[in-house]
Amino acid sequence: MNIKLFDYKLPQSLIAQKQIKPRDHSRLMILDIAKKRVAHKHFYDLPDFLTDNDVLVVNETKVFPARLLGKKATGGRVEVLLTERLGKDKYQAMIGGRNLKIGDTIYFDSSTKLRTGKKLEAKISKNIDGKTKEIVFNKSALSLDKTIDAIGHTPTPPYIKIKDSQKVKSDYQTVYAKSRGSAAAPTAGLHFTKTILNNLEKKGIKIFKVTLHVSLGTFAPVEVEDIKKHQIHHEWATIDKKTADSLNKLKKQGKNIIAVGTTSARTLESFSAKKNQIKAGSKWVSIYIYPGYKWKFVDEMLTNFHLPKSSLLFMISSLAGREFVLKAYKKAVALKYRFFSFGDSMFITRDRL
Repeated sequence: MNIKLFDYKLPQSLIAQKQIKPRDHSRLMILDIAKKRVAHKHFYDLPDFLTDNDVLVVNETKVFPARLLGKKATGGRVEVLLTERLGKDKYQAMIGGRNLKIGDTIYFDSSTKLRTGKKLEAKISKNIDGKTKEIVFNKSALSLDKTIDAIGHTPTPPYIKIKDSQKVKSDYQTVYAKSRGSAAAPTAGLHFTKTILNNLEKKGIKIFKVTLHVSLGTFAPVEVEDIKKHQIHHEWATIDKKTADSLNKLKKQGKNIIAVGTTSARTLESFSAKKNQIKAGSKWVSIYIYPGYKWKFVDEMLTNFHLPKSSLLFMISSLAGREFVLKAYKKAVALKYRFFSFGDSMFITRDRL
């Protein structure tokens, strides 16, 4: 399947640069894939479309300030983007700087913010692949986390031009974020407010939490013409036994499982040993979902509007149909929906319109 089939034209002006306020005032495009109908609402209308037969599954991962600014011993600037934790003091990282090699040390000025004379350092220990390296810090576990939280910057996508403000740091986080570990936000969940969550629960709609720590591999560009040849980077995911048992019971009762975002969807599908059943556990997942995939557990999905020719666009096309999705995207452009991480929302559903 050629990647050109998943391209569309998007004016730069429609790429959202900041989160709308309040969060739930983003627009909501509803795609009814059974009736091939589209409706235009706002996210705060979502409870009106759900019933006590629906179950929401959200990703409770928490974004940490994974972008660090440092220097070489010579004083040259270095930018480090932590993409995956490998141990108590080790990370996989993308490193920007000139003439860096294995064995070099990167120095971070953490003394001012932490009021301590011991500065944070990281040594480049080995190459992992063409884009990332392993680095080892001079701190471990909690002390390292504390230092990174103090000096790090929010790793927002390159198309978001507002950088490093406290506002972006809080906006680029879901209201239910709990488990620290993501280099990027599960953006479909950014639209939820505590009020909407409370209203959903009052209607008898159950909400469950899973965890997938989002790495930048999720957003890596597809560099092959045949999308089947693309490979997804692995990410750490967890579903606890209580959650798995509850979801299996509800699924058996005929409840409708709605994944909030592509990360929740990939988590559920990765832990689905067979149709309509998931297993509890923690593991690296690298499931790649594109048209032709047979969904095992997820029935519907809430998601944002994704980049052209991206693996995330492939995924939603596998659920809603490529032609229907691209037709909806064309309509979204015409109606000036807001796109990407801070953009508007889409509800892929059946028989609701």
